[in-house]
Amino acid sequence: MRRDEFRRVADEVAAEIASGVLRPGERLPTQRAFARARGIANSTAIRVYGELTRRGLVVGEVGRGTFVRASAPHAGGAALTERAAADAAGPPPPAVNLELNYPVTPGQSELMSKGLAPLLRPDVLLDATRTAAPAGTPQARDAAAEVLARAGWRPEPERLLFAGNGRQAIAAALSSLCGPGGRVGVEELTYPLVKSIAGRIGVRLVPVAVDEQGMVPEALADAHRSAPLSAVYVQPTLQNPLSVTAGEGRRAQLAAVLREYGITAVEDATWGFLVPDGPRGLPGSGPGPLAPLAAHAPERTVLVDSLSKRLAPGLTVGMLAAPPGLVETLADGLRAGAWTAPAFSLEAAVRWIADGTVAAVVEAKRADAAARQRILRERLGVDAAGRVRAGGRVRTDPGAYYCWWDLPSRWRAEPFVAASAARGVAVTPGAAFAAGGHLTPDAVRIGLASPPTEVLGEALGVLAEVAEGVPGATGAAG
Repeated sequence: MRRDEFRRVADEVAAEIASGVLRPGERLPTQRAFARARGIANSTAIRVYGELTRRGLVVGEVGRGTFVRASAPHAGGAALTERAAADAAGPPPPAVNLELNYPVTPGQSELMSKGLAPLLRPDVLLDATRTAAPAGTPQARDAAAEVLARAGWRPEPERLLFAGNGRQAIAAALSSLCGPGGRVGVEELTYPLVKSIAGRIGVRLVPVAVDEQGMVPEALADAHRSAPLSAVYVQPTLQNPLSVTAGEGRRAQLAAVLREYGITAVEDATWGFLVPDGPRGLPGSGPGPLAPLAAHAPERTVLVDSLSKRLAPGLTVGMLAAPPGLVETLADGLRAGAWTAPAFSLEAAVRWIADGTVAAVVEAKRADAAARQRILRERLGVDAAGRVRAGGRVRTDPGAYYCWWDLPSRWRAEPFVAASAARGVAVTPGAAFAAGGHLTPDAVRIGLASPPTEVLGEALGVLAEVAEGVPGATGAAG
């Protein structure tokens, strides 16, 4: 069989998902049964399922099987809506994607266009379209240091590097710190793209327990003692997907573990801009803003951030604040992966930071996120303890653009995702965030940022109705 045969079969399954032959939440056959049905080897079937998982089309749950995800690239979205409408004998509801999370506020395009105008002069544009080094320009480093500064901590500009976006910054950091076969500690529920990055660079993710403040220091130490970790990826502020934030005391404890065992952390601060002064009421947080983990262990932490959530995903810059001894190593990693930032994006970022565009858009997004949280609480009926009217519990932060819903006990995640998709609303099953096969949470993450607020309210109302229904009943599971 040709080496690329598994991709051909994966393409066939992808087409079946896109056309609606395979519906969201539908369980695929076991790999052995799939191999028999398709006339392929078991080893090829394993690679097909791995490829479908890599593309984000399916999700596997230990002990349950492999399921089609809710919003497998959305040629199927319209078909799903039409089928749901036909079943209900009524008008089709709008297809709303609450998996994606790209915040864009009114007026930000006009603000950004002003900063771009000077770049369109022919003489300036010529320089801005040249290649850029990993270290960018002195102006870019000074501007990035201003954006990253918080709680009295400011990175040294000479230790700043640039990638095309935040994901590339994470990939460059992990590939620079870990060789193939290396072990990387992560929160047991983590950013899904880190799972994809790990697969591509050949490292193994080691799930580390979390609590109400994120990664547990003792669990990190235990993971390293069981077999040495090459690095740890951690999100101390507004952790995705749980929205939890580590207080200053927790950050100091994590820093102590890093130092004791010689572990280097990759600190993802991408969503931290939504917290202006640090959350209140956290144990050990103190009265002021929260300093990053990089302030507690600067010699052991690579801080990564980007402008994608602050501004827009299509024209962005990833930033890395490197420990003193890792600047050249990380720069080599950026070059090797072709992950360096385009010069045009760097020039645009410098102007947007200098003219106040970034600051203005950030303030607008903080207000927007807070407003969407209010809509969430109202439409799902969430009380002060996070309990949902239809059952289950929501975990989130008043300033976050996403929430984690531990579903009512009568619902499992995949049937709920399928029932919601049949009503025109796509959410992400909890298993997509699980770093290890031991965890298959009956929960969903809801992204609040992308749709207009009125559409968001309607979609959340649909989710509440689905949750109040009975799994498998007509109108609930579609």
